Amino acid sequence: MREKINTLLEALPYIKKFSGSIFVIKYGGAAMEEEHLKKEFARDIVLLRYVGINPVVVHGGGPEIGRMLKDLEIPTRFVDGLRVTDEKTLEVVEMVLSGHINKEIVKNINDQGGNAIGLSGKDGRLLMAKKIEGKDIGYVGEVVGVNVEIIKTIYRHGYIPVIAPLADSTDGHSYNINADTAAGSIAKALSAEKLILLTDVEGVLDRDGKLISTLKREEVYPLIEDRTISGGMIPKVECCLSALEGGVKGAHIIDGKIPHAILLEIFTDSGIGTEIKGEG
Repeated sequence: MREKINTLLEALPYIKKFSGSIFVIKYGGAAMEEEHLKKEFARDIVLLRYVGINPVVVHGGGPEIGRMLKDLEIPTRFVDGLRVTDEKTLEVVEMVLSGHINKEIVKNINDQGGNAIGLSGKDGRLLMAKKIEGKDIGYVGEVVGVNVEIIKTIYRHGYIPVIAPLADSTDGHSYNINADTAAGSIAKALSAEKLILLTDVEGVLDRDGKLISTLKREEVYPLIEDRTISGGMIPKVECCLSALEGGVKGAHIIDGKIPHAILLEIFTDSGIGTEIKGEG
């Protein structure tokens, strides 16, 4: 009982500090695959809303898209971690992200007592994109505009926006957007307090495999140069740096396989993942 009380007392100053702020949370990885983690994630999002934080959820769906493409015998390949997206692939991506995953997340949040609304980035041209240049990867885009008024209207009325990373464009095409990239762009546009990326790893690790709990943004590139940060972690930290440069105050990379990972990272002194700080 004393431990529970101490946990609540530890959380109190953080709840006070962040009340009224915006957290953009990229939801992906195992946290989207395992049933018990889906429910825990939804409960955490509802709790954030009840303590006065405005969570904005941006979700991925790569594994489920991959399974659907395999079932439909549509070949798939990746270039630099991005799914090559032709017209048939884009149809499947949109069907899975907007038609199934988005609605499941909304239902999970609502089942836990929240009020969520699902959106595609195409709705109201919430996300505008252009084709990524220099890579032959089809309808994969980079965000060039975010309609923040749609998002603000939703959370001002007490609802939680859940956004599928698809975008419209002025060239008449729809585009598939990397979920990390979409979350970072939305966080910048909203001047969010936090960008939180749920992954399947602890966070940024040092050369001995130990978690680095806090980094200043100027410390990141030397770690990339000496290959302490490598592989799939590079685009994640670059996404965080871009968000920080755009005015986001803090970015976190955390392990979504840990139940209540968001709460443990934000509302405890030690946290559980890596925070990259924008100041200094």
